[in-house]
Parts: sequence; C-alpha cells; structure tokens
Amino acid sequence: MQNITRLFDFPYYQLEKFSLKNSLITKYDGEWVETSTKEYIDKANTISRALLRLNVKPNDKIALISMTNRTEWNIMDIGILQLGAQNVPIYPTISEEDYAYVLNHSECVYCFVSCSEVYEKVRAVKSKVPSLKEIYSFDQLKDCKNWKELLELGEDESNQDEVESLKEKVKPSDLATLIYTSGTTGRPKGVMLSHDNIVSNALESSERLPIADGSVRALSFLPVCHIYERMLMYLYQYRSVAIYFAESLETISENLKEVEPHVMTAVPRLIEKVYDKIIAKGADLKGIKKFLFFWAVKLGLRYEPYGQNGWFYEKQLKLARKLIFSKWKAGLGGNLDLIASGSAALQPRLARIFNAAEMGLMEGYGLTETSPVISVNDMRNNGFKIGSVGRPIGRTEVKIAPDGEICVKGPQVMMGYYRDPEKSAEVLIDGFFHTGDIGEIDADGFLKITDRKKEMFKTSGGKYVAPQVLENRFKQSRFIEQIMVVGEGEKMPAALIQPNFEFLKEWGVRHDIQLGTNAESVMNEKVLDRIQEEVDHANEKFAKWEKIKQFRLTPDVWGVDTGHLTPTMKLRRKIIKEKYIDLYNQIYGH
Repeated sequence: MQNITRLFDFPYYQLEKFSLKNSLITKYDGEWVETSTKEYIDKANTISRALLRLNVKPNDKIALISMTNRTEWNIMDIGILQLGAQNVPIYPTISEEDYAYVLNHSECVYCFVSCSEVYEKVRAVKSKVPSLKEIYSFDQLKDCKNWKELLELGEDESNQDEVESLKEKVKPSDLATLIYTSGTTGRPKGVMLSHDNIVSNALESSERLPIADGSVRALSFLPVCHIYERMLMYLYQYRSVAIYFAESLETISENLKEVEPHVMTAVPRLIEKVYDKIIAKGADLKGIKKFLFFWAVKLGLRYEPYGQNGWFYEKQLKLARKLIFSKWKAGLGGNLDLIASGSAALQPRLARIFNAAEMGLMEGYGLTETSPVISVNDMRNNGFKIGSVGRPIGRTEVKIAPDGEICVKGPQVMMGYYRDPEKSAEVLIDGFFHTGDIGEIDADGFLKITDRKKEMFKTSGGKYVAPQVLENRFKQSRFIEQIMVVGEGEKMPAALIQPNFEFLKEWGVRHDIQLGTNAESVMNEKVLDRIQEEVDHANEKFAKWEKIKQFRLTPDVWGVDTGHLTPTMKLRRKIIKEKYIDLYNQIYGH
C-alpha cells in the first residue's frame, strides 16, 4: 500500500485500498452524476498532460474560482499538483479589485472559473494581470474557453511519462497551494501550505473521525477555497467516503434529504439557522405535541456526554429521542451522525441539543495558517467536552503564552506568508505559530478559546472586555441575528445589533404589531422594548463592567456582499463601526 506524503497521493491510495464507483458526485441538470475513483485519476492525468502541452511548469500558479464545490475542482486540483505546480483557490465573491490583487500577487498563468458570474469578474480585470494567459470555464459559456478542451488536449497519452517524472520530483516539503485569507483588515495575505502541511493534517484529523471506511456519504458545501473543507476532501478520499457536492447553500435542506449523508461540516451560523427553523416548527405545534416538543428541547439543553447527568436523565433522554429528536434527525436525511463545526465559536447550547438528538456536533479549532486543524472533539475515549474545542490532534504541541495567546507547533504550521517575510516573522517565532487567539488548557488537556487577542478592548475605566464571549451569549436570542460589541476607550460597552428580521415579522404578526420595512421596524418602540428585555436577560451572566448598557439597531442585513462580514462570516469590526458611526456617536454622545 503506497504511503501518502503528497496531496495527489490520496486518490491513488483510495484506488488501491477501497476503490469507489461514486468517489465524487455532482448534480447536473437535476441528475446526480457519479465519478469513480478510477475515472477521477484518469481525468486528473489527462489534465496534467494537457497542462504540460500548454507549457505549464513546476511552481507555476493556477487559479481555481468556483461558486460551488464540484467534481471538476478536484480533478483540476490533482492535475495541477502532480506537475509540481500550485493551485491558488480564490473566494468567488470578493471584489474585482481583490481578484486582480490575488491574481497579480501570485502571478497566476491560467484561471479556471465555474460560471458566467465569476467569468465576468475575471474578464473585467484580465488586462490588469499580465501573467494571465487564458481563462477556462467549467460551465459551457459562449465567449469563454471550456475546460473540456483540456480533456481533449490531454487525450493523447504520449507525454504521460513526463507527468510521472514530474510527480516523482514533488517532495512533501514543496509548496502545494497559496490560500489568500480574507483578513478583517487590509490586503489578503497568501498563506503558503506545503504538501506535508495538509497531508499531515488530514491523516491526524482522520484519527478523530469515527466512521467506517467505504460505506459513508458526506455532503460538501462549505467553500472548498478555504482550507477547512479542502483538507476534509483529502481526508474523505483517504477514508473512501463518497463526496456529494451540494448544489448551493439555498438547496442544502433538499440535498440533505436526497443524499442522506452520514457526515458533513458546518459553521456555527448555519447550525444556528437549522436550530431556529426546528424551534419555529415546534412553536407552531398545538396541545400535547407542543408540550412534548419543548419538554424535549429543555431536556436537550441540559445534555452532558457520557451519562454525567445520571440514570433518570438518560431514561428521559431515551424517550425524548424516540418521540421528538428522531424526527429532527429524519429532517436532515436520517443518517447524520457527525457534524464537524469550525471557523467560529459554537454556542454550547447547540453542542448540547444536537448531541442530545444523536447528531454528533463536534467543535474543532484551527486557522488557515495551521492547515487548519489544531484540536477537535471526538465522542470516543472521553474525548468530548462541551464548551471546549477538544484536545490537540497528534504531533501537535499547544502552549499558552504568558498573555494567554495560543501558540502552536506541528507539521501543519504554514511555511509562511507568500512574498511577505516581515509578516511571517511576526507570527512564526521559535518554531511556534502565534494564533492571535486567547485560550486555556484544562486539567484534562482540553483547549478552550476565550477570545481574539486583537479584539479584546479596554474601557476608559481600564477594564478588559472580551466581545466574542458577549456576542455569542446575545446571539442565543431569536431576536438577534448579528451583534457587534463596541466600547474601546469608552466608559462602558455597548452594541450595534442587526435584528433577525424574519423572526421579528413573525413576532409582530403574533402580537398584532404593524412593523413595515426594516428601517421602520428598528425604530418601533415595541421592538426596542422587546429587544431591551433580551439584552437585560443576556446581561445577567456578565460582570458589571461587561454589561451592555446601550444598543442601537441597524436596518441593514449584515452580509459578505455588503462588506459587514468576511467570507468566513466573521465580523469586519472596523468597517461595521465606520458604517454606523452615527449610531456609535449617538450612544457615546460624541
């Protein structure tokens, strides 16, 4: 059995160990189309041969920009990497200006796009990118070359020996990919990840995945241009998991029912939305059904793993699972045993209720710079603790600096930032990567994240406030969709809040309150009073100097496209503050 040391070794390992007829599955025109392991490898080799004929050399950079995850992306990925060239995935919804910056900074020679929307953006900046020779599209577009032209160009196998010879020369320590992090401030930074960075992370993270090889389906929808979902693609290939690509974020509930996956990855925001929908359905029930539904929810919110709540609780839980939670699981396809959550902090109540419902929601932690996984929870061997991000994975050393910062050493730590030795030197010190996150390790070895180092602030009274902790607590309210805690250098913390307008409208209907537009809703006295109640309730958990003393509601929905959020749904704090500087000044009387 061959050893996996480079990313393109994964499909070959799958072919030897547990070849699948449905390795990669994408929906085209309403039909799920399967690609077998053998076909996946054959097409990747065809792409490699074609790229050689296009004069692609080792260390050339090729951009992949796709609105959705799809089979073609993976075939291109392996086809590029086998030549010792690098795949530069780009997040599709960034601005044209950022496209131009990334394509120029990485000096991409070719660019592969998914569809007309991405093509138009790349075409608009092509003249500003001197290195870019050609754009190809996966979808059939009338004015763009199609990727199938490469499948034709590579049909002739006479240069396969050259592909094999280049493959042999690729070392585990070689650069595999550049991933440009969206960053909450400034220009994107190109994170350099080697084959070994990502391979080691996939193999070590695999130890935490309690699944049987070769009989499991995964649903993939988080952007594959981020290292989280991409590393999992390789991990799935290693474990011979059939990877189904969701059509879009909007179709996830239908795709879950069609695919009936056993495993998927998610971000907390998505899990919150799923939970809110379930609760909204429960609220519409009547009589005994409604009573039983909320009895189960109340029970689920007290869940602790390993029977820590005692036999009587476990007995009740068994009944709740049979009567209520089994229906929740059926709504998500019926087989979902594992949801790996990453990218932002997960509220403990969600970990409790999903695990009570036997959908193993396991939180992990990592960054692009660590390929990404540093630690992750695992239900087996007492490896799960709610409120923690699990124990560090194998070959990973985590230490807490005197100021509380989490520092990491291990094979997954990046090579550095591309063409930026100064920024690299700021975060890579004595072999440790400084994460910028604040945390602690408990007596059982579990890592807990308490805040972002850069986001903590001091009030004018000299007290430290950790905004994320407050924000997570406040977002438990169904009235609050997004919240940003402010108050650096001010006398007290306050908050800018984007209400959950959908829920607000339902609430208005139930209470005969005419709400009108979003702009009218945020000025409505009854709405303000009701949200004040939510704020007061959430404030109870915090010390006097941390409590939110005032808030203002914003009429806009905070989104990636509007600039409020990064592509991984983190708050762009500086931009949000600038957008609502008038509201901020009202709060503090500036």
